[in-house]
Amino acid sequence: MQTFPLGSFHVGRVGYGAMQLPGPGVFGPPRDHDEAIAVLRRVIELGINHIDTAQFYGPNVSNELIREALHPYPADLALVSKVGARRDDTGAWLPAQQPDELRASIEENLQTLGTDRLAAVNLRVHDEATDPNSPAKVDRELFDRQLDTMITARDEGLIGGIGLSSIVVEHLQIALERTEIVCVQNAYNLADRTSQPVLDACIEHDIAFVPFFPLGSAFAADNPVLGNPVIRRTAEQTGRTPAQIALAWTLSVAPNVLLIPGTSSVRHLEENTAVADIELDDETRTQLDDASSPA
Repeated sequence: MQTFPLGSFHVGRVGYGAMQLPGPGVFGPPRDHDEAIAVLRRVIELGINHIDTAQFYGPNVSNELIREALHPYPADLALVSKVGARRDDTGAWLPAQQPDELRASIEENLQTLGTDRLAAVNLRVHDEATDPNSPAKVDRELFDRQLDTMITARDEGLIGGIGLSSIVVEHLQIALERTEIVCVQNAYNLADRTSQPVLDACIEHDIAFVPFFPLGSAFAADNPVLGNPVIRRTAEQTGRTPAQIALAWTLSVAPNVLLIPGTSSVRHLEENTAVADIELDDETRTQLDDASSPA
């Protein structure tokens, strides 16, 4: 499998996202605890060395499952988490953007995962006026204080690298004036390329770009990615699933793209991992590049 740098790690371009391990709505215990453990152990067996998680997945659930299944961790495993949000008792997603909240969340991640250091932690920028999965506006004063916290955590050795999530290009420009950024996580898929300018900036600066919702939002009623007629036709012609074609297209967009498809099923994990071997011909790639509307 091809690799790309993620801080001090060189990770395979197809990783694993732990968001689907908790119960419905990323809240509460998993539907099937034993299957969740089996998925995580199969991740390692398949040679995947990049796992993305968050303390607020559950909350606590995904981190605790990762620790149960995989601790002590392989030396080459890049565990990446994110901070900047929390959950209330009903499972609602709430911002947790103040520096003391960010620091507390980093420490909680370390504790629940049972490790002294994370490969990277993403600062998930969020404000109450926007969808938490959409890029937030720049609040320069707050963002500088947030960066102070992240830089201190890195310099103290708690995290290996600093990442950013749900950002606009201006966030990245400000951050790069102050410190190294090892990865960016933004929503990006065949039907939603709003973050293309951010991806272009990451290409320019050789920063890993980790798209979330590569198959469309897990919270949307319909799915303009998997329902796209070009995706469906290509899947039928190649004997692949629509999800595999959508992931393969995303992986082909740029060499710095790192996938973290999530699943709570061993079968789906194996299907997702197989996209590393899918090569789209030029005609198909052009058709997919031009496809941007649902069926």
